[in-house]
Order: sequence, then C-alpha cells, then structure tokens
Amino acid sequence: MNTRRGYKVFNPDWTCRDFQYEVGKIYEETAELEICKNGFHFCKQITDCFNYYQFSPDIKVAEVVALGKVIEKGDKGCTNKIRILREITWKEVLKMCNIGKFCTGCGNTGNKNGGSWNTGNRNTGLFNSGDDNAGNYNTGCFNSGYNNTGNRNIGSFNSGYSNKGCFNSGDNNDGSYNVGNFNAGDFNVGNFNNGDFNVGDYNNASHTIGCFNTKNQKLKFFDKETDMTLEQWQVSEAKHLLDYVVMLSDSPTDANERWNKLRENEKSIIMNIPNFDAKKFELITGIKVE
Repeated sequence: MNTRRGYKVFNPDWTCRDFQYEVGKIYEETAELEICKNGFHFCKQITDCFNYYQFSPDIKVAEVVALGKVIEKGDKGCTNKIRILREITWKEVLKMCNIGKFCTGCGNTGNKNGGSWNTGNRNTGLFNSGDDNAGNYNTGCFNSGYNNTGNRNIGSFNSGYSNKGCFNSGDNNDGSYNVGNFNAGDFNVGNFNNGDFNVGDYNNASHTIGCFNTKNQKLKFFDKETDMTLEQWQVSEAKHLLDYVVMLSDSPTDANERWNKLRENEKSIIMNIPNFDAKKFELITGIKVE
C-alpha cells in the first residue's frame, strides 16, 4: 500500500477474530504473514472495511498504523505490527464513507441516502444512480423494485415508467403503466402482452400470434378484428392523443381531466378507433366517455 495508515473494524467489545484490542496499544506477531490467516488486517479505504463487516453503529471503527512489514491483497492489507491510533465516532464514519451529505448508508455520492453505494439522492436501497429509490440497482427515480431503468416502477427489471409488474419493456423500449409482467406494450393489466391497452394475457400486436409470417398482420381492437396494422396504429393520431391523455397522467382522475381538455374533433378521432367500445375503453383507461 502507498500508506501504512488505514482503518480497522472491531466487534462492539473491541475484539477481532477472537483477539482483544485496545485503543492506543501496539500489537506484534511473529508468525509469517498470510492474508486472511496470519497477521493484523486493515483496509486503506474506510468504505472497504464494510465489505467484511456489517455497516452498523454498534461496531467499533479505528484508525490504525502498520509499523512492521506489510503485504496486501485486493482491498485489504496485513501487517505483523500494528498500533490502534484512535476510535472513529459513528458520525465521523458516516462523513468519511459518503461523499454526499446526511447519508446513513455507506459509499454514497449523493445526499440523504439510507442505503449504500448510491449516486443519486434520498435512496434507501443499494447501487441506485437515480433519486428516491427504495429498491436496488435502479437507474431511474422513485422505483421501489429492482433493476429498473425507468421511473416510478414498483416491480423489477422494468425499462419503462410506472410499471407495477416485472420485466416490462414497452414500445420503443420505453413502455409504461403496465400492471402485469413481461409486457412489451403500454397500459397492459395482464401478462405477456405485446400490444397496448390490453386487460387480458398473451395478447399480441396482431390478431394471432402465429409463426413464419412474411407480411404485417392486422390488429384486433376491442376484441374484434380490424384492417389496421401495428405500424399504422403507431403513427395514428389516435395513438398520439392517447399518449398525451393516458401516458402522461398520474391517475384516472388526471386522465379524465386531460380527456375533458381535448377539443371535440380530437375526442372524435379517439372514438373513431375501429370497434370503439366506451365500456371497454373506460375499463382499461379509466376515462368515462359520455
């Protein structure tokens, strides 16, 4: 190591591997040094100490100095002669372990994190790079699940927004508002849907899942077949209007307010979707059409 000073964590009674230590004392060992077996171990970075000990105010943390021979492996060092310089208070540990402010976790570069290794703010989970995440490995914000790259996901492995299930990816990799699992579309309540606004399970963008197709298949709308393809639906004015009314809303109430703000001709565009069914439309979107 470049420096002989480092940090060492102890049990609440100042023991480590059944050896009793005391602040201010020097300890020496004559056995051949061997990482994880013989010698007095310490870490150069204080955050590395918690790869081996629970991050808890109940433990003891001290600054130490190696006075003898030193060997190292990975994030730890080992010496045959060590001095326990001083105890580090838990308040100081938090400050040293976090670049951000007001964190109760370890290794955070953001602020007010209760978890560890977060680069965002106000996270209670682990390894989040966004803000306000309660889960782990999220790169978005307000996620309470795991491995989400979008925002406001309650499930896990979602790359869209406001998903409550798992493994949702949506259209163009930004799918949203899925309540089920494994959905590739938007606003699905069921599972394994590839299209949009489905309440059931295993709904594909076409009227049949099929195999070995060489032509674009036609879509079903409101459980009935149509002559519209997925490509036509994606570029339609009705789809764009629904994205504004439903996708950007925070609740059914908000969606209804957005609906009421539409001009009459814009409402007509949506209501002219093939096979439009007001009851099914309300069931799926929460919007009551008069």
